[in-house]
Amino acid sequence: MRIRQIVFAVRDLAHGSARLAALLGLGTPFRDPGVAEFGLDNAVFVFGDQFVELVAPLREGTAAGRLLDRRGDGGYMLILQTDDFERERARFAALGVRTVWQAEHADIRAMHLHPKDLGGAIVSIDQPRPPAAWRWGGPGWRVAPGASGARRVVGVTLEAADPPAMAARWAEVLGLAPPIGTPAGWRLALDEGAIDFVEAGARGEGIAGFSLAVANLAAVLGAARGQGLAEERGAFMAFGARLELQSVR
Repeated sequence: MRIRQIVFAVRDLAHGSARLAALLGLGTPFRDPGVAEFGLDNAVFVFGDQFVELVAPLREGTAAGRLLDRRGDGGYMLILQTDDFERERARFAALGVRTVWQAEHADIRAMHLHPKDLGGAIVSIDQPRPPAAWRWGGPGWRVAPGASGARRVVGVTLEAADPPAMAARWAEVLGLAPPIGTPAGWRLALDEGAIDFVEAGARGEGIAGFSLAVANLAAVLGAARGQGLAEERGAFMAFGARLELQSVR
């Protein structure tokens, strides 16, 4: 299991896309017409060999719209890449975990898990073929040369009413090692990343933030200050989520 794509829900896609691109030094996003099935418009940015997506509702009654009504702009979804789709599907069936959407293509298989069976976020489990491919990034995406190609999404933080219980449930469902305690809460280890679980605040349960390894930390922090975002020890709030930054290694 590794993080392959993170998703924010926003009210204003055009404004949010321009801000995100300027903040992280991203290229032109891919607009996936397939998300219209969910009543959404989107923008998908390449980030190393991973992806950062913004979605915005086009109609009433969408899951993203309900999240926006409840929590405002913020983290919406996590897409994890597996190396064995059938193994994951068999485990979900044994645990009684429901799927709310599935897709089968020659180059990728995907399934969205029912959020009530996991808690905290919508999670998709995907297996691209070959492993380096990624249909949701568009037909022409490429890993950038140099440090930009080494950028990474290295962590996701979720707010939970009962962090150890949610962490244990995620470990069970995703087939991960049991969570370990941290000063802030509980952590699950992924390949090249981690998922942290902390006490929920006033907004309730959901994605609280992401940890990113960036190519030019000083430039990103400068762009954040230019957007009026208050920095605190290399982190700031943007799009309703706390973005914690480190330099690529």
